[in-house]
Amino acid sequence: MRQLILDKMPDKKGIVSVEGSDFKYLRQVLRVKSGDMINLRLLDGTLQNSTVAAVNDKSKKILLQICANASSSASVGSVTRGTVTRGVQADEIQSEVAYLSQEYILFQFIPKPQKFEQIVRQATECGVKTIVPVIGEYSEKSSLLALQGNKKDRLEKIIREARQQSGSPVETVVTEAMTLGEALGRYERDVAFVLYERQVEEGTSTAELLKTNPHAKKIGIACGCEGGISPNEIELLTKKGLFIPVHFSVNILRCETAALYGIAAVQVARS
Repeated sequence: MRQLILDKMPDKKGIVSVEGSDFKYLRQVLRVKSGDMINLRLLDGTLQNSTVAAVNDKSKKILLQICANASSSASVGSVTRGTVTRGVQADEIQSEVAYLSQEYILFQFIPKPQKFEQIVRQATECGVKTIVPVIGEYSEKSSLLALQGNKKDRLEKIIREARQQSGSPVETVVTEAMTLGEALGRYERDVAFVLYERQVEEGTSTAELLKTNPHAKKIGIACGCEGGISPNEIELLTKKGLFIPVHFSVNILRCETAALYGIAAVQVARS
């Protein structure tokens, strides 16, 4: 875990009480103890470092004390206290990632529920800001129904876990499901791409297109579901939505693989 995302603000003394599933994870999985340090993502999006002030196994509660500033480690006398997990921490990631100046929007044609959850998890780890479930011609009715009810709570849990594990500073959100026309009208884009499984006419590469739009802040990526994207939808995307079709010269990818592949390709070209 690179960071712990809080659902409440610290008290006036900078104390945070951790209970429930977060206590179980910190205590039983990470085995935290007094003196350990944890990066905290506050409700306002800021990152703070904290020290484990107390662990009470009887009441199943951990008290965290906000430190003066965020840092991967802190010295107490001659003893260096490290974070509870090894490797790069959220505060280090935040100072390095290049995508913070851009906003990525994934227009995902709705696939089967399990695949959509995987796409949400991976897109969150990649720093995608907005995931728009698009009701496509090839989307199954059962998949649409699966997004209703308590599904939103499950997706929020997946996003929170993915952000904690990856250290992403981006507050990823999944919108309500909508038609392609609604999605194109609601979400503005400076430049946008649609991943297309068929060969397209040769033209400017993705990298070149992004370089010619150096000030593009909102970047859209459209990805199909199991059946792909229909010819009518491709026409709507490319002619009215001004999406640029992109075909990767690789094997035919599953929709969950294509989404991750496409996001990574655009981010690398943007960097």
